[in-house]
This record gives sequence, structure tokens and C-alpha cells, in this order.
Amino acid sequence: MPGLIITLAQQKGGAGKTTVAAHLAVAHALAGNSVALLDIDPQGSLGEWFERREAALGEEGTGLDFRTASGWGARREARSLARDHDVVVVDTPPKSDLELRPAIEAAGVVVVPVQPTPVDLWATGPTLALIAKEGTPSLLVMNRVVRRALITGEIAEAVGSLGYPVAETQLTSRVAYAACIGVGRTVLEIAASGRAAVEVIHLAKEVLRHAAGSETLALAS
Repeated sequence: MPGLIITLAQQKGGAGKTTVAAHLAVAHALAGNSVALLDIDPQGSLGEWFERREAALGEEGTGLDFRTASGWGARREARSLARDHDVVVVDTPPKSDLELRPAIEAAGVVVVPVQPTPVDLWATGPTLALIAKEGTPSLLVMNRVVRRALITGEIAEAVGSLGYPVAETQLTSRVAYAACIGVGRTVLEIAASGRAAVEVIHLAKEVLRHAAGSETLALAS
């Protein structure tokens, strides 16, 4: 049975796709699943993170495989990787329906990070429309959330009214996320007992519950 393909998508840049992609991938790797990363964003942020990870941990110590692709080749590459891995996590570019569509079509679930700002909310509509057109399961994730901020509640309510599944888990705005990404790691490795790590594990479990074809996968508590 092919592995689960998790695609990160959001038309607006800077929504945190790469950070979420890296953390979901490592969550699965630490649980004993074989994991591949596929970067189809020309900016290459996920690839840069992986290179820093290799530099810190060595080629054999990353716990992940890494590939790049572009255009319609992304669908082929994602499905090829899924034949040999339990999980494939795909990071996509913003503002490119041409690049997004193949990655969405191949996915078992599309994770859509949304920061609590009106601009991010506005950008989410076209992304969701593209996902709906392909008929792929999706999950909206509130990212870089500032607790107790009035606008956070307002945007969360607006996101909930879009008519698509929204993760109960919100990823809080924490320095730890950015600091870990900068050295090729994740909060699951640097601060495994911290609140950020708990958020990531809870989110990874929610993603599995919303994904098609994830019945054989499990994550540690």
C-alpha cells in the first residue's frame, strides 16, 4: 500500500508552510515511520533546512529522505516516493496554481496553515477552492497564534465559518520554532518535553485523522 502524501499549501507566502512541513515530517520519523520530503517551491526553504540538518546530523542521521521536483513532475515524484515510504511531506510555493495542483491531486490530505491576520484569511479562499476542485481532504491550521489576542479569536471564528475542517490544535507563535528551523532541527528534538512539541504531536495526530489512506500509521503519545 502506498504511503500517505501530506501536502502543505497556502497561496500567501510567509504562512509557515515550511516550518509545519518539517515538524510533521520529523514527528513521523521519530515515531518510526519512513519519511520523505519533497520540495517543489523554487525558493527552496525546505531544502535549505534539510541541508542544515545534514550538516548537523550527518547524511545518515537526518532520519529523512529529500527530493525536489517542479510542475507536473511533482505528482509523479510524490507518488514514486510514496511507494517506498510511509509518509511523504510536500512543501509547495505560494501564488502558483500550476505548481500546486499536481501536489494537491497526489495528496491524501492538504494542510493549509493560516496566520491570524485578515490578509492570510483572504488568501486562503483561492487555496481552498483549488483543493475542493481536486476533491482532496484538507485541514486548516491556525499558525503563529498569539494567545489572548483579540484578532486571533476573530480570525479563528472567520476560519471556522469557511466550511472546511479546522484543526483543534493551534500552533502558537514561539521563538523555539524559528530557532530550531535555523539549525535544521525541530522543537521535537530540541525541546521534546516543551509545549511546542506537544502542539506538534497533537497536530500530527489530527492530520492523520483527516487523511485518506492513513489507517496503518501511528504516532507516539
